[in-house]
Amino acid sequence: MAQASTDTLFDDLISVVKDAEELLKATAGLAGEKVSAARERAEASVRSARERISTAQEDVVAQTREAAERADAYVRKNPWQAIGVAALAGLVIGLLAGRR
Repeated sequence: MAQASTDTLFDDLISVVKDAEELLKATAGLAGEKVSAARERAEASVRSARERISTAQEDVVAQTREAAERADAYVRKNPWQAIGVAALAGLVIGLLAGRR
């Protein structure tokens, strides 16, 4: 659930950055001191946002990989407990789905 929210957030942020880049391209022909200053600030913000998004995505991937490795190690060390937990989770999901 949290991963889906994170993915949606990243997709939304990437979309905003792309829209901002398109806006900057569309206003490239406009002249004026205030417009130029605003464009420079916007370009800097877009670059910064791209860098932060990239860093955050790398962090999420690393954390996900680490969690998967820990889960794999736990299952290998405690296979019967993992089977029990999976069976219990399946039972609970089955009961909840059956009520609908």
